[in-house]
Amino acid sequence: MHPVPWRAYALLAASTSLVGSYVGLSKLLVAAFPVFLLAGLRFGIAALLMLPWLKKPAAEAPLDAHSRWLLFLESFLGNFLFSICMLFGLRQSSAVVAGVIMAGIPAAVALLSRVLLREQLSRRVLAGIACAVGGIALVASGRQGGAATTPAGALLLLAAVFCEACYVVIGKKLTAGLGPRRISALINLWGLVLVAPLAVWQALSFDFAAPRALDWGLLAYYAATASVVTVWLWMAGLRRLPAAKAGVFMVFLPISTALVGLLLGESLSTAQALAYGLALLGVLLATWPAKPAPR
Repeated sequence: MHPVPWRAYALLAASTSLVGSYVGLSKLLVAAFPVFLLAGLRFGIAALLMLPWLKKPAAEAPLDAHSRWLLFLESFLGNFLFSICMLFGLRQSSAVVAGVIMAGIPAAVALLSRVLLREQLSRRVLAGIACAVGGIALVASGRQGGAATTPAGALLLLAAVFCEACYVVIGKKLTAGLGPRRISALINLWGLVLVAPLAVWQALSFDFAAPRALDWGLLAYYAATASVVTVWLWMAGLRRLPAAKAGVFMVFLPISTALVGLLLGESLSTAQALAYGLALLGVLLATWPAKPAPR
């Protein structure tokens, strides 16, 4: 095996960059579709795209009760709650603000690893968490880049951060026994089941002729990237690396989100640039792998 897993690095970088892009574009989608209907359409389109992935490969063992429970939690936290918290949070903040808050995901992964997996946190990891929290507090303290960030919006986006951190930790366990395609299809199917009642409720009063052709095109891109492409890319890369090392590639998420926000006309203030610096510094401190001890 090659000492540097370049393929895994490329898969993880591509996954988080695409996530950052649709976090920014979701700002447009929540203006055209109700949140629950948007989530339901996303999971429904993706379920059709991933139908062939549901079949169990011959080399995989049958699903046991523990794996089924992990798949449910992976979807409930990483798909259902993450999408709801992110989409409602975006309605009360800007895409650039969301990118800064999302930069705290690796620090949240480190924190959950300590709580759930009993991993020891070094001083560098603790410093990284402090920097990430500092960046979040700075960007959520008031009006940034011409858009107001309400306390509720900041809390919802922060909840999305911890949902995504749970997604990383649980995903690492799942990749030990399941392939990335089947994981992607199964957790998307659970997401569709969870959101379907709320999506149908909003669909009954929604005018489907109101969205523009551009809105439907963005919805198709959102469904394909959020539920199919990014999940497969992440799971395929994650199975080759430790979760902590994979977390460093989350730096691409806030960068791509900020670029989309700037393309949508949002500005980047000095305070916001400082917040990005603090958040990204926290990412690097919390997730950069330590040097191996000399033999």
